[in-house]
Amino acid sequence: MSEKIHLTALSKNELADFAENLGEPRFRAAQIFKGLHQRRLGSFEEMTDLPKTLREKLNKTATASTLKVESRFVSEDGTRRFLMKTRDNLPVETVFIPTENRDTICFSSQSGCPLKCDFCLTAKLGLLRNLTAGEIVEQIIVVLNDVYGTGAETPHGTNLVGMGAGEPFLNFENLIKALDIMSEADGLFIVPNRVTVSTAGIVPKIYEFARLEKRPHLAISLSAPNDELRDKLMPINRRWNIEELFAAAKEFEKSMRRGERFTFEYVLLGGVNDSDEQARALANLLNRYDLQRVKINLIPHNSAEPLEYKPTSWEQVERFQTILESKGVSAYVRRPRGRDIYAACGQLAAKDAPNLVQISG
Repeated sequence: MSEKIHLTALSKNELADFAENLGEPRFRAAQIFKGLHQRRLGSFEEMTDLPKTLREKLNKTATASTLKVESRFVSEDGTRRFLMKTRDNLPVETVFIPTENRDTICFSSQSGCPLKCDFCLTAKLGLLRNLTAGEIVEQIIVVLNDVYGTGAETPHGTNLVGMGAGEPFLNFENLIKALDIMSEADGLFIVPNRVTVSTAGIVPKIYEFARLEKRPHLAISLSAPNDELRDKLMPINRRWNIEELFAAAKEFEKSMRRGERFTFEYVLLGGVNDSDEQARALANLLNRYDLQRVKINLIPHNSAEPLEYKPTSWEQVERFQTILESKGVSAYVRRPRGRDIYAACGQLAAKDAPNLVQISG
């Protein structure tokens, strides 16, 4: 028996072709699309604006949802982590981060990750597989329905960050297709300007990303001021080193729209990459390439068993930031969210138990 088609993965045109192949008029595709994305319905039976005969056809050949929520964790700071399973029983993790003025959903692009960054718990899983465009979109639908109720409007819009499990640029086509589907005005209507995609440094895809007409914001994970240290922390650097990475970043900067900035992310690891000397080296690196429209996000490491790294003290985080700013670099500190439920940056590893590492700061 062939696998049912996941309709959440289909663009409007693909959905119209699908309806036509069922012997239905193409306008039914618009109704199905709104049902899946605008009303965020998880089954065809709920789409009561469709004829019963069509709903029966859809149930035989297609599915509206494939992800199953295995566990849901709520942090003391309000962050929620969702551990889902695909239909082939692989883990997918998504994080909801509420703040007073906006909500952010951190989504995954892969189940696991192949890049082996030394300070990241997700790396311990290895790559299980790329997620489909439909599985990427469905993560957002699941979270919005859990937080607000099926189909309910969000109070102040939703921002997305592709910083969950996996390297988004190693699943580039499915990622871009998912973002295109989510940007539709009669669907989720999350436009590219509200999306940030993070890469560990897949240099050819940075160039390709720069050529996109409708493009989300870019964040590049750096985490070291020189090749020797970055080779150890982020083995992808052995394939594309800092010079190649910064050349791509410089080219990306040329493609940016008015008012747009991009981000380098720097995970601060206690006693490893957080010294005053390394802060000065990082500032000198940025200034040498004369990047005018970049900011640095400083991310104190989020401890978790069995990682050996420890977070930088808050005093040193502030010193590091001050040194960067004294050399003309815009630097911001990302406050950790959801550490206690393995929801923070670098902690996603399909854990179903609380974080036993003592958190300070």
